[in-house]
Amino acid sequence: MLPHDDTIDGDVYVSPRYLARATAIGDPGLDPLRNLGWELRHDDLGNAYLTASDSTVRLGYLPEGEDDGLWRINAYKDPFGPPVWGVCFNDSCPTEFVTAFTTTLAEAYQQGPDSYLARPLSGDKDHDPFLAVAPLINRGWLIDRPRWGVFAVQSPDKLAGLAYTTGDLDPETELTTRGARWQLWAGTSIDRPYWYATASTDTPVALLKAVTECVSDPAPLPRWREDTYSYVKSKAQVTSIVPPSPPAPTPLDVQRAVTRRPTARPAASVPRWSTTSRPGLAGPHR
Repeated sequence: MLPHDDTIDGDVYVSPRYLARATAIGDPGLDPLRNLGWELRHDDLGNAYLTASDSTVRLGYLPEGEDDGLWRINAYKDPFGPPVWGVCFNDSCPTEFVTAFTTTLAEAYQQGPDSYLARPLSGDKDHDPFLAVAPLINRGWLIDRPRWGVFAVQSPDKLAGLAYTTGDLDPETELTTRGARWQLWAGTSIDRPYWYATASTDTPVALLKAVTECVSDPAPLPRWREDTYSYVKSKAQVTSIVPPSPPAPTPLDVQRAVTRRPTARPAASVPRWSTTSRPGLAGPHR
């Protein structure tokens, strides 16, 4: 294994970051909501469930679920009614993108329903859906029109995209399939993605923006070289993580070192050890 900084969980950096895949640990995505004191429970299969104290937000971490939807997050106005919005991240989606979402969700939840249930609204300065797309366009993603009724943007290398479907959509379909209002993915085709995430129509723009900000961040993500499933091996740029080199000494450092250097002294005459007796010291003359 290559030497690396022990504070970084990985031995290589993966760039662009959307060509990383999920890590094997879900805790970073759960922690922002667990830190609010939400109840965590598990089923017999090993799936985990987090529920807000008022049951208006629920998260499922489902490694043993019925499909590849690893993370499913729903919010409710009425705990016993249908979800107001739902989001899904599949089992290959980089965990950092999930963490960006749950971190912002935790902040919104503390602000109250007007924040975590805020519906997108065209033309509103805080809730216009375009605000979720802006981080991508600002970082060089290009507008695309793949088909009628779909607005999309693509990364410059065409290996990631975001699609927004216009028109009326069936709420149940949005929550249970990939046919949602928003779809974010990496890959050469939306139909065969490396990973994907979906969000239904009324998902708050602030939560979506947190994800698109994270996805388009130019900073690479750390991964393990030998774990080839943690990034797209044939497409991603991979560089080794090595300990930082010590800083070069400044002229002042050199001057101080010279000043502190001890002055050379002539060697003292030291008698060598001998097995013969040393001659006695001369006594005083009488």
